[in-house]
Amino acid sequence: MSYITTFTGRHFDPFNPSPELICLEDIAHALSMTCRANGHTRIFYSVAQHSISCCKEAQLRGLSSRVQLGCLLHDASEAYLSDIPRPIKSQLPEYIKAENQLQDMIWSLFFKVPLNKNEIEVIFEIDNAVLSYEFLHLMPESLSDDHRKIVSEIIPDYEQSSAVKQEFLYLAEITGKCLSKEDTAL
Repeated sequence: MSYITTFTGRHFDPFNPSPELICLEDIAHALSMTCRANGHTRIFYSVAQHSISCCKEAQLRGLSSRVQLGCLLHDASEAYLSDIPRPIKSQLPEYIKAENQLQDMIWSLFFKVPLNKNEIEVIFEIDNAVLSYEFLHLMPESLSDDHRKIVSEIIPDYEQSSAVKQEFLYLAEITGKCLSKEDTAL
């Protein structure tokens, strides 16, 4: 078998992806069921919760709806490829290639005008700051001082995956509606 069966029943080949099979509900569902840090957190804390925290951080910084939606979707490829911790991922060049290809495809579905270099840099700066904050509160160590850049109130606590999925979908909907019709395909 060269595909995964998604929550909505699609047969998706992550290494030969078809854009028409990418589904926001599949992304929200899978990410809400996937634990950060390979499950080595004090409590279950999902990739979707992390993505929601990144989106809210972008909102409170007053950043554009494009950056907010980009933050929400920055790990969307992991819904199809899985979340692999950075030290392992760095040793898997073929995985990184597949992840980048799929992530670019996902972003192109939601943004008719591609995210520019500056927007992507801000998205991943927020990702790193939220990661630093999460490690400080969910793990037994501090990664960096990036957590000091956080302006939002992140509450790294256990939440039911169904509630997280609904919040993810809601944020995608309201953030997508804020974008001009030329910028998004939501």
